[in-house]
Amino acid sequence: MQRWTVVALAAWVGLVACGDADDDPADVSASDTVVDVSDSGVTNDTNELDTAATTDTAPATDTAPATDTAPATDTAATTDTAPATDYPLPGFGAISGDCDQLDTELTDAAPSYFVNRIDFGTDPYDEADLSQLTAGGQAIIAAGGLNTGSLLSEVFAYEVLARCEAATLLETEATISYTIDGKKTDLLVELDGDKIGVSVTRALAFPFDDPYTVDQATDLLEGKLADVLVSSANVAPEDAWQKQILHVIAYAEGHATSLETAWQALPAGAKADTIVIVTVTNGDDGFLY
Repeated sequence: MQRWTVVALAAWVGLVACGDADDDPADVSASDTVVDVSDSGVTNDTNELDTAATTDTAPATDTAPATDTAPATDTAATTDTAPATDYPLPGFGAISGDCDQLDTELTDAAPSYFVNRIDFGTDPYDEADLSQLTAGGQAIIAAGGLNTGSLLSEVFAYEVLARCEAATLLETEATISYTIDGKKTDLLVELDGDKIGVSVTRALAFPFDDPYTVDQATDLLEGKLADVLVSSANVAPEDAWQKQILHVIAYAEGHATSLETAWQALPAGAKADTIVIVTVTNGDDGFLY
């Protein structure tokens, strides 16, 4: 009987203990506090991680593409400009008048007309002056001419073209090829990438100081312009030119005036597309005539 009493008493004590634990506010607060601390820990960790994410500004500061301005600062193409060439280029004799003029005239179907001058002062050309000529001028002298009496007029016609228009010599009279033998052109030059034939003649009267009339100028131009058309028709394909220049070496200003009057009166068929350049010679120029 005593044993059952002890067992019952122990069971009652256990029930009372369980009831006290569930109802004790202190126990509940302690449990809540633990949870709050745990929650606070998560919150703090999250804030720290978020802060790290927002302060990681490496992508924003990676400005290499924006600051790579090489294409914009590469100004070599626009700033690398060769100094402008002043024409006429230096050489033997002082050139004035129409110079650095040939542009579309080299390919236009229309004729054109220019006048310039070369002054030798008191120093006529002689063999001692050879080194003052352009390379092309020296080559023309070395090659000689089919008409030795007009060789120097061909040389100085070329000198004017080289010094005023940057012409370069391709062929001389004896080396230009033709499909038919006949009228010949004196020089083949290159101007602005085009092959251009050059026929040279002289305008002078006899005696030299006599007036040069419009009739004389007309006869000269009609004959020489006709020869230009013949040689242009007969040139071989390997030397074929875009068009021709008739370069007239004129003894005096009055000669140039008569030539221009005569040229203006010529029919279009006679002028064709030929460029006429009249170069008046001044100073001690007797070596040309």
